[in-house]
Amino acid sequence: MNIQPMRAQARPQSTRSHNLARLTVCVVALISQLSFAAVDTVDRIVAVVNRGVITQNDLDARISTIKTNLVQQKIAAPSDDVLRQQVLDRMINEQVQLQYATSVGIKVDDAQLERAIARIAEQNQLSVPDFRKALTDQGNNWNAFREDIRNEIILTRLREREIDAKIVVTDSEIDDALKLAAGKPQIEFNLAHILIALPENASPEVIQQKRARITAARQEIEEGKDFGSVAAKYSTAQDATSGGQLGWRASGTLPQAFVDLLDKLKPGQLTEIIRSPAGFHLMKLLDKRTKSDKEVVQQTHARHILIKVNEITSDDDAKRKIIQLRDRVQRGAKFEDVAKAFSEDGSATKGGDLGWISPGETVPEFEQAMAALAPNEVSQPVRSPFGYHLIQVLGRREQDVTKEHARFRVASEIKQRKSDEQFEDWVRQLRDKAFVNIRLKDQ
Repeated sequence: MNIQPMRAQARPQSTRSHNLARLTVCVVALISQLSFAAVDTVDRIVAVVNRGVITQNDLDARISTIKTNLVQQKIAAPSDDVLRQQVLDRMINEQVQLQYATSVGIKVDDAQLERAIARIAEQNQLSVPDFRKALTDQGNNWNAFREDIRNEIILTRLREREIDAKIVVTDSEIDDALKLAAGKPQIEFNLAHILIALPENASPEVIQQKRARITAARQEIEEGKDFGSVAAKYSTAQDATSGGQLGWRASGTLPQAFVDLLDKLKPGQLTEIIRSPAGFHLMKLLDKRTKSDKEVVQQTHARHILIKVNEITSDDDAKRKIIQLRDRVQRGAKFEDVAKAFSEDGSATKGGDLGWISPGETVPEFEQAMAALAPNEVSQPVRSPFGYHLIQVLGRREQDVTKEHARFRVASEIKQRKSDEQFEDWVRQLRDKAFVNIRLKDQ
């Protein structure tokens, strides 16, 4: 794989990095939130999803985690009946997606999972053994935690395959957006929201019921109830049990109808109820900020040698070969000559030269190792998702990348907006096609 796909997977604000960032946040939160309480009752099936099932123990474990999360955020939990129904509904959606992922061959093997867990442990400044001990000391089940991470990765890859990879952003769309934004400040909104989803081809009666539900939610907020608590009670969005927090969103990632309403609000105020293809929305503006137009970054001129890890070359073989190549460079061979002869990256014909690289343009493992190098220094072997690298830094500079980043930023915002809209619709259609039998009321 050449360096361009590597860059594409790590650029700021890209759909992939957005998803991976969300996964990292969820995972880190699990350190203090995940709790698998012992269940005294005999386990039973509470939902059948195609050929799979969700058990009472599965549901209770998820509810326990969510309740802990709500307590830590000081958000009042909805009634047990409401929370149980909402959590089960989300678990059904996850099951449908995971089953579809299996049918199309998406899987995460143990080696990939171990690397992901190692990165999570590193982000928490712990070794993997210490990370595992910290989790188990808090009463968490390590095997269940591993499977949760595996499923999160699968769901992320599924969305990339079914939605993100199929989204096209044309040059004309980017040009139009840049013209519209010319001379205007870049606005970002910190948002919380409530979504009442509508099924596809909903009848007038169902539409009226959903409208009444979000109207009731708005009324409770206007009467003084906490937005997060109301979101946990009413919202059907995935983030409902974290108080509906969306975080900071660039205006370009939001539908224009939303932006038009948010522009008129002061922090703390609510939008009117908004109808979209996904359903009814209610948004709260928590804060807004303006980003500077000018972007100056430190760029690094680097080159590298890549030995891929794949079905032909094992991890050990790739590492052994990259160590041999490093020894050859250390003994006086020119880096660029070794790269031309042995590197398996598209940059090999240029002696491994990657040109000037801005922050966020390479995967984190590569960027971190590159940042630690002095000019002309050759790195130790660096493991990335693609294989093993040797990196050499040729120079550094401060560079104004305002125009370059503006175009990329706008393209990313358009892609994110399209992705969000299409993903909600895709999940709804997948759920509609599934056989679902809910047995919550069975005794």
